[in-house]
Amino acid sequence: MKLHFIDRKSSVTNSLSVTRNSYPHFLKLWHFHPELELVMIIKSTGTRFVGDSIEKFNEGEVVLLGKNLPHMWINDPDYYTGNTDMIAEAIAVHFKKEFLGDTFFEVPEMLKITNLIHKASLGMVFTNVDNDLRAKIKSLVNLRDFEKVITLLQILQELAEDTQARILSSNGFIKPFNQDASQDLEKIYEYIYKNFNKPISSRKVAEIANMNSSAFSRFFTKIHRKSFTRYLNEIRIGYACKMLIEGEQKIISICYESGFRNVSNFNRQFKLIRGITPNEFAKIYNNESELI
Repeated sequence: MKLHFIDRKSSVTNSLSVTRNSYPHFLKLWHFHPELELVMIIKSTGTRFVGDSIEKFNEGEVVLLGKNLPHMWINDPDYYTGNTDMIAEAIAVHFKKEFLGDTFFEVPEMLKITNLIHKASLGMVFTNVDNDLRAKIKSLVNLRDFEKVITLLQILQELAEDTQARILSSNGFIKPFNQDASQDLEKIYEYIYKNFNKPISSRKVAEIANMNSSAFSRFFTKIHRKSFTRYLNEIRIGYACKMLIEGEQKIISICYESGFRNVSNFNRQFKLIRGITPNEFAKIYNNESELI
């Protein structure tokens, strides 16, 4: 599926833009842009594509997308039948992290929002948004410029405090490595992301972290709430998803290029992590006839 870059410079004169879109159905366009995007679905249902995440979406959900994160919303089939009574409606807010200056979010008071923006690099969905917060998002459409900025900061702060928010895409699809991590973790991430498609043992990574194997295992599990093996497989599957979406290689080639040594284990781990087989995943992204 072709990925499109959206250049918003020519259409945006302010540091942030707010639009309320209402169409018979959302535009089927797999795209990315340098702005972060906050989306609230007002009406319609369908399937949401964010990175290598494929999930159903419903009215009322809020999604925050990081810069350059590929995404697309596709409505359920009934929306494409020409029924004029069916409406797809959403509010979309676009802004760059630096829209208030390069260092604005570096002050201690902005720490929660800074962490939120960092997590949004993989996409986040908020399904426990109360009516007051939804009303604030809707109000952005009609507010004056200064009030719009203040209200957006309030919205981001409230989203940052939502403990039920979920990450959507996988590390392997997006991250080269986590540059905001501690020095020890940075060494680990850098090694993993440079070598994930080669045989990697936890013992070798433990040596890089200057730990023994058992201490490293406990440390890694505590930090990530998953084993090192699971984390590594998620990285590999995320990379495989990226190649499957591009649709330029056969599954067997993708298996070996993403670091798996045999197809059966690749298929097993893929279904364990993504919930579907590599072949099913490729069809969803690359065969539009299955999407409408």
